[in-house]
Amino acid sequence: MNDKVFIFDTTLRDGEQVPGCRLDTAEKLVIARALENLGVDIIEAGFPISSPGDFEAVNQIARVIQNTTVCGLTRAVRKDIEVAAEALKPAKRPRIHTGIGTSDQHIFTKLRLDRDQVIEKGVAAVKLAKTFVEDVEFYAEDAGRTDNEYLARVIESVIAAGATVVNIPDTTGYCIPEEYGAKIKFLKENVKNIDKAIISTHCHNDLGMATANSLAGVSNGARQIECTVNGIGERAGNTSMEEVVMAMRKHNMLNFETAIHTQKIYEISRLVSDTMRMPIQPNKAIVGDNAFSHSSGIHQDGVIKSRDNYEIIDPAEVGVSQSSIVLTARSGRAALFYRVQKLGHTLGHDELELAYQEFVKMADTLQTVEDEHLEKLLQLVKVA
Repeated sequence: MNDKVFIFDTTLRDGEQVPGCRLDTAEKLVIARALENLGVDIIEAGFPISSPGDFEAVNQIARVIQNTTVCGLTRAVRKDIEVAAEALKPAKRPRIHTGIGTSDQHIFTKLRLDRDQVIEKGVAAVKLAKTFVEDVEFYAEDAGRTDNEYLARVIESVIAAGATVVNIPDTTGYCIPEEYGAKIKFLKENVKNIDKAIISTHCHNDLGMATANSLAGVSNGARQIECTVNGIGERAGNTSMEEVVMAMRKHNMLNFETAIHTQKIYEISRLVSDTMRMPIQPNKAIVGDNAFSHSSGIHQDGVIKSRDNYEIIDPAEVGVSQSSIVLTARSGRAALFYRVQKLGHTLGHDELELAYQEFVKMADTLQTVEDEHLEKLLQLVKVA
């Protein structure tokens, strides 16, 4: 029996913090429904106290989502928690996500408190949230740079206060996988009541480590991953939902599974990209335009003979119709023959050689050789 890893999607909260990606309530509702349909376990719908629009969006999402937990973010501030509780009233499965900075950097320069005061505020916030909802998640902001022994004290205290999930964010994307995994392991081994809560990862991508850190966290005892569609988010982004889900799916030896319907990944990736007006880089893992495209002759020949030679994911697993054999000056005879066949033509050996010589000349003048170019080429060499 595989271990369930809960997918906590924060596209509508952390993802929306990208400059220029602000969504209105109607757009958020469309994405929230798609996330529920995708199979995410928790939707972080917004930060209700931040604006009337965010309150309205969280409230409306709480009304329409039926099978997924709806979460609202707060600071460890009474008014924040009260407003979030009000916004979440219609939810069938409400969660309040509250917390405070725990690194010395945050405690002494941002909060201007001492360590004991931070624990007191965290405990008070959890206790207050618990009066409104049963499901309370606590985040230890900047946990990635927090001393492990002090972090364990914080986590033990908030679990005792009623936290059901404890979030260990690498807020600045500082950690490397070995370091982040060791932090989760330390909490598993040194927080005496850790069995009463789920440990969550929330990793940022400032050093390009978000996916690796999240997987390291799960390998060491975390059972919730906080992530976004396409990896969007503050600064360099968040853990990419599609990357962690497919990494766990492909590496069966990890013995982890999610409830994500992976065949719907590509569809929601495009929905988020279009709605947020944020293009996806072509080489983005899993969902980029080039993720299943092949232009090198060696690779094309290998994929045509057997997809597994160069693709570890069947495109259909994530909702992509098929791999793409892209004809360029780097392509070989196998790729040309394959694409010509797709157009309904058959080439003998000599015809293929003649067509290939003309193709190489054409490819040197074009970025890619498209079907219309091939039809002209075939007419030129008089192939029926």
